[in-house]
Amino acid sequence: MLEKIVNIPVSLYESHQGNYFVGQTKLLCFGNGKNAWGELFNPCDSRVTLFVNVITVTNISEENFLAELWFNSQLPGAGTISNKVTPSNLTICPKPTPEVQLKFSEKILGVPDCGINAFDRMIPGQTTIVEEEDGKFIIPPGGNFAVFLAGRENVTLQARIAFGWWEERC
Repeated sequence: MLEKIVNIPVSLYESHQGNYFVGQTKLLCFGNGKNAWGELFNPCDSRVTLFVNVITVTNISEENFLAELWFNSQLPGAGTISNKVTPSNLTICPKPTPEVQLKFSEKILGVPDCGINAFDRMIPGQTTIVEEEDGKFIIPPGGNFAVFLAGRENVTLQARIAFGWWEERC
């Protein structure tokens, strides 16, 4: 008799457990000397570790722009918490709520301070770029993972940032 063994991706496992979330910013406006950003912020008192799984940047504009990915930076401007966040497993009742906050800001001056600019991506016009990271970006309480959208002079830009992540109790 053969024993059945199933191998599933960790993101599916975390979704089944109610620990996987997806969300996006509103449509962000920037350019003409102004910037924008979206972040996953893990509050100091969250008692969870954040595992960043998927990062998506959708450029609605015709022009290209640079997306900078930052770890544990201080971002310029005041952030707004997105209301476009949901658990990926909709069969669980009551619906799980994330400890991590998806925040964004648009039309801001300044650039990230401190932290680490881990890598950049050029986002062509009318394009969506998806980075699947398989949870390898691991952020403790008090940290953040941000996508900073660098505005260009004399051009108006619009984009949306989305994330997929899971959370594990510390």
